[in-house]
Amino acid sequence: MNKHELGGPEAVLRYEDNDFTILRQGYYVRCAVSGAHIPLDELRYWNVDLQEAYRGPEEAMQRWRALEVKP
Repeated sequence: MNKHELGGPEAVLRYEDNDFTILRQGYYVRCAVSGAHIPLDELRYWNVDLQEAYRGPEEAMQRWRALEVKP
């Protein structure tokens, strides 16, 4: 199976400041915004406080804007 055939199990991670810890082995995690599968070797964006992953900078920014407190 290659990284583009993500039919295996979903991983469970603990997101930390500059790294993550694998709590349950798997091939991918899901983007909290889009639901897209993210292969672990491509995971670059996550939120430590919310413990969620993002596919890329666009999804991370979209989530940040949605959480922004507006006066």
